[in-house]
Amino acid sequence: MEEHRALAAFGALSQETRLRILRMLVVAGPDGMAAGTIADKADVSASNVSFHLKELERAGLVAARRDSRSMIYSAQYDAIRGIIRFLMEDCCSGRPEICAPVITAAACGTPLKA
Repeated sequence: MEEHRALAAFGALSQETRLRILRMLVVAGPDGMAAGTIADKADVSASNVSFHLKELERAGLVAARRDSRSMIYSAQYDAIRGIIRFLMEDCCSGRPEICAPVITAAACGTPLKA
């Protein structure tokens, strides 16, 4: 991932509502969620959620598709993995085995143990 794309993603995620929305969409899976449902679950107005979704879409973290009269939003998992790779690519002073569990967990959804 190029640095300017990573900065756009981090900028989009630096706002509480957008971070909450992205986390909801990750849990929702590839089918995504309708904008109205997102607004209800995030406890924000439709216009507010629309603004936040556009910011996430501009950063490449979510994608939108029309389904009849609804807009359905879904997480862009490749972009999310790209952010993780961006953070981890120069990992651990040349000792990739230290970061391997994090990268493996991010790639396959395995929860890390604290």
